Amino acid sequence: MRNASDIIRTVSRHTLAYMLFSISELFRHYEDFDPLDLLIVHAVLNANVIHVMNNPALDEKFSSIHAVEPDLIKQGVSRAALSRFLSLPLETVRRRVTGLKRRKILAETKAGLIVTEQNAFRFGNNHELQKTNMLLLTKLLRDLRRAGISGPDDLRASKGATSAKKAK
Repeated sequence: MRNASDIIRTVSRHTLAYMLFSISELFRHYEDFDPLDLLIVHAVLNANVIHVMNNPALDEKFSSIHAVEPDLIKQGVSRAALSRFLSLPLETVRRRVTGLKRRKILAETKAGLIVTEQNAFRFGNNHELQKTNMLLLTKLLRDLRRAGISGPDDLRASKGATSAKKAK
């Protein structure tokens, strides 16, 4: 079995490629948007539905490509939380959020910011990007399998390799 360092390097290389291809597709599809605005929109989107992804019943309910999480169930996120999560200055986040609210992409709720389900740019409901993501994810999984990583158990190095490394 390969040692932990080899596995870390292999997984890091392949997942970085996946992330870069994904970001590239996002930028290509939304070419009229500033990359920082896209990053903020997608961080808000993620925060809005993290509780859906962690709840098997809700995750199944909204798993269809035609199902969109209604604004009423979205979990809001604060500007300060976005600033911390993205490691961006709070004032930058505030300024960008103001512009995104003006474009009716983000809305303010009692719980914080959400990406509106009715936004004209289909953030969170873009079937083309969802299909592209499936292709990229399939490639990532295929590449990892080819590298000898079929599932989470393969991410651990053998006990012998780990023990030998600690002994050094």
